[in-house]
Amino acid sequence: MDIILNYVFTVQFALLVFVLVVLKSGIKFVPQNRAYVIERFGKYTRTLESGLNFLVPFIEQISADRSLKEQEVDVPSQSAITKDNITLTVDGVLYFRVLDPQKATYGVDDYNFAVTQLAQTTMRSEIGKMELDKTFEERDAINAAIVNAINEAAGTWGVQVLRYEIKDIMPPNSVMNAMEQQMKAEREKRATVLESEGLKQAEINKAEGEKQAKILAAEADKREQVLKAEGEAEAIIKVANAQAEAIEKIGEKAATQEGQKAVELELATKAIGAKEAIAKDSTVVLLPDGSTEAGSLVAQATSILNVMKQKP
Repeated sequence: MDIILNYVFTVQFALLVFVLVVLKSGIKFVPQNRAYVIERFGKYTRTLESGLNFLVPFIEQISADRSLKEQEVDVPSQSAITKDNITLTVDGVLYFRVLDPQKATYGVDDYNFAVTQLAQTTMRSEIGKMELDKTFEERDAINAAIVNAINEAAGTWGVQVLRYEIKDIMPPNSVMNAMEQQMKAEREKRATVLESEGLKQAEINKAEGEKQAKILAAEADKREQVLKAEGEAEAIIKVANAQAEAIEKIGEKAATQEGQKAVELELATKAIGAKEAIAKDSTVVLLPDGSTEAGSLVAQATSILNVMKQKP
């Protein structure tokens, strides 16, 4: 009896262990950003997303474990010939992600290898359309063309290429030396042009400075002459006003009896002085006919003053 009980207990324990193993094999926890491709009897049935999932034990199994994260693949260095027959060595890096785990599993054997090979062939094709100088200037255009070409072919693989970046473009050493010489010549040319432009600008600035200096000097001379002329004119006006005022005062005084006597005396004095001057400069001296010459002069001056006073 004990043997039977022990046997039953052993069988129950074995069944319990078997049930636990079966249950454990049927429960699957899928990590975030991953997907499990499930097959039933070797045929695709569904794709398990992240979280808790259940499988039918012994019937369903995981065929592939695909990462949904963005992946990076180095594209090996390769040779490419440009439009002007220059051989270049080009390498790059490719970024892509799996959008459809089913297509990535059944549409291509190895999508990493497939996209890498397609990137290399597309790179050679795009480089062959350009001349050497353009390959350095239009890297963005080459990268965009490679991405578009790969995405057109990779749609059936469940893969999307996000971007492609060229890491390095290496021409032959002979071309590198020629490019360095060309760049050196260009730098020397730019330096010469800049130097000549600097000299030209310096001469222009010097000429402009001299021109401005002459203009300022001329303006100063003009201003000085204007001020001088204004001063002289003002002085002449003041002198004329003073003379006019003096003459007016003399006329006022001459209208009086005392003034007339003073005028007669002044005229007589000037007449005598004139006679003396003539006598000094000339060898011939004219004497007056009578002794009353000075008196006659005074009388003549007086008559002239009287005539002027009678005029309106």
